[in-house]
Amino acid sequence: MAFESLANRLQDAFSRLRGKGKLNESDVKEAMREVRLALLEADVNFKVVKDFVEKVRERAIGQEVLQSLTPGQHVIKIVNEELTDLMGGSQAKLAHSPKPPTVIMMVGLQGAGKTTHAGKLARLLQKDHKKPLLVACDIYRPAAIKQLQVLGEQLNVPVFALGTDVNPVEITRQALDHAAKYGHDYVLIDTAGRLHIDEALMEELQQVKGVAQPQEILLVVDAMTGQVAVDVAESFHSQLETTGVILTKLDGDTRGGAALSIRAVTGTPIKYVGMGEKIDAIEPFHPDRMASRILGMGDVLTLIEKAQATVDQEKAKEMEKKMMSASFTLDDFLDQLQQVKQLGPLDQIMGMIPGMNKMKGIENVNVDDKQMGRVEAIIKSMTKAERSEPKLIDSSRRKRIAKGSGTTVQEVNRLLKQFDDMQKMMKQFSGMAKKMKGKAKKGKGFKLPFM
Repeated sequence: MAFESLANRLQDAFSRLRGKGKLNESDVKEAMREVRLALLEADVNFKVVKDFVEKVRERAIGQEVLQSLTPGQHVIKIVNEELTDLMGGSQAKLAHSPKPPTVIMMVGLQGAGKTTHAGKLARLLQKDHKKPLLVACDIYRPAAIKQLQVLGEQLNVPVFALGTDVNPVEITRQALDHAAKYGHDYVLIDTAGRLHIDEALMEELQQVKGVAQPQEILLVVDAMTGQVAVDVAESFHSQLETTGVILTKLDGDTRGGAALSIRAVTGTPIKYVGMGEKIDAIEPFHPDRMASRILGMGDVLTLIEKAQATVDQEKAKEMEKKMMSASFTLDDFLDQLQQVKQLGPLDQIMGMIPGMNKMKGIENVNVDDKQMGRVEAIIKSMTKAERSEPKLIDSSRRKRIAKGSGTTVQEVNRLLKQFDDMQKMMKQFSGMAKKMKGKAKKGKGFKLPFM
């Protein structure tokens, strides 16, 4: 999970502050020492760490904090604000040309994920009812054009390509004419990369930039390379004046040094982050929400947005009725499971729920997607009647279901037990709700705020 080790270190440091009724300067200094070590271990740029800790320390030893009734919470609030500011303050949105098309150049080193994230960005634009055009300007990597074309077919997004024998500058020129002719409002240019930064690469990118006159030059960098990503961002920005960064593989970077350093070192905002391999595994970067996640406060807004984008609202209302009437079946459970899977990996979802990472025993909870797949396989191996009425499932049926799903009888038993417990809980809840409604109707003075 992104920032996992940093989040754990910071939260441990602040848990000690929370327990104190009063703070003095030595308490603050000790906490700042822990913060400094945590950031350095997270591979955050040394100068960035020094400046950050000094800013927090100056604010934290002020009278407002030391004389506060909740000084520990005040310090955490200051760290939250400074972390947010460090990563850019507020969300940096894509620039938009007043006259279509809006041109976006994707740049970066070879292997950073330019081609893949050109496709991901096209998918985001599609969801926003835009008409993007992908342009294949990487004529040096043999599979680059084909990769972009395959992505285009998957997304139903057109790809403009002239093969490997035409100069990228000429491809760009013709692509812009094509976009204007066919009414594309966004043009995403997938440029070539190298294993390292060289003069030839930069010269070519300068020429493409001169023809394209892009509104955005997005640098794609791998978060897991840490300070190398920051050095790459600094070099590209100095020569091309990049307007934004797409930070890939953030879901696999437990340290987070690149995300915390890039904006401070280069002045270039992070606009998007790649959070997985799927084509829709890309998110706008919100500094305030990311700071909140790091400090264990969750990210409810992003979770709500994900749910609104993926969960069928009509199905959700129908499911609520079934839960209230305790008529929830294994078919319904499977449907809920599939909707949850659409939100993304479970560990990411849990990271968005405030305090979830500090709940007792949560570290032992298996949030592996493979486990969800096993549950799905078990339910799908049941007959329609068995899914509606699990009491029908005797020992011989359990053996059949286990064999059909490639699992064990113990796993089938465990699932049925958990489902039975859940049904009992729903019956209790629905019974309580009915009683409360009855009391409210009889005018006994008890009324729920949502009834």
